[in-house]
Parts: sequence; structure tokens; C-alpha cells
Amino acid sequence: MRRIITAIVNNQSGVLNRVTGLLSKRQFNIESISVGLTETPSVSRMTFVVDVEDDAKLEQLIKQLNKQIDVLKVSDITDMAIVARELALVKVMSRPQTRGEIRDLVETFRATVIDIGRDSLTIQVTGETDKVEALIELLRPYGIKELARTGVTAFTRGMQKTNAELKTFSLLK
Repeated sequence: MRRIITAIVNNQSGVLNRVTGLLSKRQFNIESISVGLTETPSVSRMTFVVDVEDDAKLEQLIKQLNKQIDVLKVSDITDMAIVARELALVKVMSRPQTRGEIRDLVETFRATVIDIGRDSLTIQVTGETDKVEALIELLRPYGIKELARTGVTAFTRGMQKTNAELKTFSLLK
């Protein structure tokens, strides 16, 4: 099962290496990882997308991450209300006859052409992973020369429902 995990960590040399080494040693496959500074310069946020077999493996992953000295907080935000975005740069083959078609695709996805070459266009797309995937698949027939993706960056929305706010329903009265 695909899970989105965030870890708030101290912004120090070697933290990323220790965290990814831990995940590698425990044989968790990281689909994507993004790391960047937070509003506090001494703290960074890591966002992992991992594929875990079951809830027991997920619990093991979170416990192992929490044991790391420089890890301040770990959260599985997959089932929460979240804002998640990814960025991709796609350099696609383009001849004068196909540039109009490609530009129409780019506009439809609210992406932007950021560079034009003699035989290529470089496109920047941001959004949810499904949107990025969809545009890449539509550009593939034109011939993708290069592709770079950031991986998912995410955090929770401002308001999260607590268990007390969730209504329970029953067919029995």
C-alpha cells in the first residue's frame, strides 16, 4: 500500500543519509522523497512516498524513524486531508508542425513552456501526481528527450477532523 510519510528533522549534515540508509536497511522502497527547509531554518521537512506491505510494516517504519536522534516528528498523512504537489520538467521533441498541439496540451493542464529549442520544448507541470502522470503520458508519443520529477511534497490542511468530530452510523437503532 502506498503511504505518504512526513518527517520533521533537524537541518544537519548527514540526516538524509541516515534516514534513507535506515529505510534501505529495512528494505522499504522509497518511491519518492523530497526535502526542504521549513519556516524554521534549523528544521527540514522530508516527505516520503513508500510502498509498504501492511499496517505492521508501516508501524515498524514509523517507530524506526522516531528512534533517530535528529528526527523530531513522523506522521503518516496518507488518510488525512492534505495538500500534495509534485513538479516535473519534461523536454519533448517538437517540430514546427507539432508545437501547436503540444501547446494546447500544456494549456489544458495549466502547465507552462519554459524553454524553446530548435527541435524541443521544455515544459514545467506542477500538481497532484495523477495530473503530472497524465500530462507525461500525453506527451510521450511526441518523444520525451528528458524527464525530471521532484517527488511528492505534502502537508496536512489547516483543519483536521478528530475522532470526536467523526459521526458514527449504525443500521441498528
